[in-house]
Amino acid sequence: MAERVAKSRKGPRKHQRLNSDRLNKSMPGLYPDGDGLYLRVSPAKSKSWVFRFMLDGKPNAMGLGSYPEVSLIRARELAREARERRALGIDPIKERDRLQAEKRAAEARAKTFKECAEGYIAAHKAGWKNAKHAAQWEATLATYAYPVFGDSPVSAVTGDHVLEALKPIWTKKTETAKRVRGRIELVLDWAKAKRYRDGDNPARWRGGLQAFLPSLAKVRTVRHHPALPYAELSAFMGEVQDQEGLAALALQLTILTAARTSEVLLAQWPEFDLGKAVWTVPGERMKAGREHRVPLSKPALALLKARHEATGGKGFVFPGERPRKPLSNMAMLMLLERMGRDDLTVHGFRSTFRDWVEEETSFAGSVAEAALAHVVGDKVEKAYRRGDLFEKRRELMAAWASYCLPSEAGNVVPMKRQAEGGA
Repeated sequence: MAERVAKSRKGPRKHQRLNSDRLNKSMPGLYPDGDGLYLRVSPAKSKSWVFRFMLDGKPNAMGLGSYPEVSLIRARELAREARERRALGIDPIKERDRLQAEKRAAEARAKTFKECAEGYIAAHKAGWKNAKHAAQWEATLATYAYPVFGDSPVSAVTGDHVLEALKPIWTKKTETAKRVRGRIELVLDWAKAKRYRDGDNPARWRGGLQAFLPSLAKVRTVRHHPALPYAELSAFMGEVQDQEGLAALALQLTILTAARTSEVLLAQWPEFDLGKAVWTVPGERMKAGREHRVPLSKPALALLKARHEATGGKGFVFPGERPRKPLSNMAMLMLLERMGRDDLTVHGFRSTFRDWVEEETSFAGSVAEAALAHVVGDKVEKAYRRGDLFEKRRELMAAWASYCLPSEAGNVVPMKRQAEGGA
């Protein structure tokens, strides 16, 4: 190749011969093509194109790319463009660097809000307490922000975009709205730090959204998680069973075990002993930070066995659409909305369970609290209460399953309270 380049022209022009000895001494292995274009051959025999020129009396070398990725014809075009800039008094190396910087900036500004949100989550998730936090970030942004401006360049996100995302939930789901606004603000700050956008943050509250939205402190009402009256639970469970999809199955298991949303959605198969009908939730996934054993009733066990067969006993019990990810923590709440029950929350079913135990059974309150994995009593009481009332809780959860799904729980029926604080 070097020989062909050397022979492709009759020889270097007169102005190229000027300082040619000086150029070649500084960069051996150069084969001239003419007009300042050279093929450089390294000791390892790799080849690359170089454009040599004089600027302010000093020799300069501009790399044009490797051969054969850059052909001889393309190298001559690049050399011609560099010569034209040099003839105009422009340093071709600085001009190339400027154009490349502009291109990178344009590409950066084309980054979408969703791409930036994913970048923020990836950068910070290692410092978050657990996977639940990352899942909540992804779910809330996917539900409320992405449909409005997820695919928009992050540099083009405005206050109008943010308002459009927040207004539908600002007075109805105040806590969720607060978190969504804060998360949008953090993503936009991150994007600015990465130089993907400029200017003020349109999601900031003070001096920004404060002028367009009422204070959450004024619209928020103190209220408990909306709970279904236990008398309506059996009919409701029948409606849930008529729904399709993993969210319906996850909601059934959540109700049958009186578990928290995250405990169910992040459950993986090593936590289950289906032979002994026990689910052991690791301490790091529990609110109290300690391991919690859950006795599995017949309907809960049947549901889990079906899921075990469907998943091959690997990964999450309720996997999400993305590989190695759980079902979204918004999935069950969205199911309730599709069922026309947006007056309820998933967490509220724990209150339904507690009300039922208190008013319809003779199980002691301590058994119900243990089933809910609540920490009760002072340090002295907890020191003496070493057990977890597991066998009593197994009876309680069987009775609860019979109340929820009378046709599927065998002959177990809830015991009507006979005396306050009974067994």
